[in-house]
Amino acid sequence: MGVTLLIVGDEILSGKRQDRHLAKVRELLQARGIELAEVRIVGDDEERIAQTVSQLHARGDTVLSCGGIGATPDDRTRQAVARAFGLAVVRHPEGEALIVNEYGDKAYPNRVLMADFPAGAALIPNPVNRVAGFSINGVYCVPGFPEMAWPMLEWVLDTQLPHLHSATPPVEYSLRATGTSAEGDLLDLMEQVLRDFPGVSLSSLPSRGDASRPRHIEFGIKGPAAIAAPAFVWFRQQLVDGYPVEVADLRAP
Repeated sequence: MGVTLLIVGDEILSGKRQDRHLAKVRELLQARGIELAEVRIVGDDEERIAQTVSQLHARGDTVLSCGGIGATPDDRTRQAVARAFGLAVVRHPEGEALIVNEYGDKAYPNRVLMADFPAGAALIPNPVNRVAGFSINGVYCVPGFPEMAWPMLEWVLDTQLPHLHSATPPVEYSLRATGTSAEGDLLDLMEQVLRDFPGVSLSSLPSRGDASRPRHIEFGIKGPAAIAAPAFVWFRQQLVDGYPVEVADLRAP
């Protein structure tokens, strides 16, 4: 179980547009003590979107989906989510009323298509143009436009998902080890810190170096502060005492 970001759009896969959602969503989640478990990027293909939503829902994930809920033929997210749950796509009366209030006669015949959602869906308010997003079964769908998507996701996190917030989010400490030891030389040490400090995770990012910086490895230790801090101190001391490396703290307790 976790929170997965689903980014929908052929333009992201083709490189016509660069994704901006990942960095912002990570920021929104971290501010609330929530970890991002996974990111999926899927094109505007109804079957693939539906399969992805089905897989994530079956795993128990909360899904934050950005993109593909417009009214043009290439916007297939609403149909795909309905398909994933075996639901019909129906006109949402309140969603329709919001669009009509915003656009008047210009709401018909096309803009009101954006009030068609999977049957039983709830609305996600849009503070920019009142064209709502929707949610159903732990899947929260907002537009691809960042200026709309981000405040809508904040609303989701604060009003629909407060149970995921944590007052004591995980912390991460990191260091850079520079020297002659290769990553493989430190496997025993990495395995030992995970054994001796259950509840922490460890990351290792080696670099072959270049003219400006010699070969080095960046280590990160992440977990609850009460466990991660002593684990980091122990790991750092073992490196200093037992290996031919120079250690520089990047983020230390």
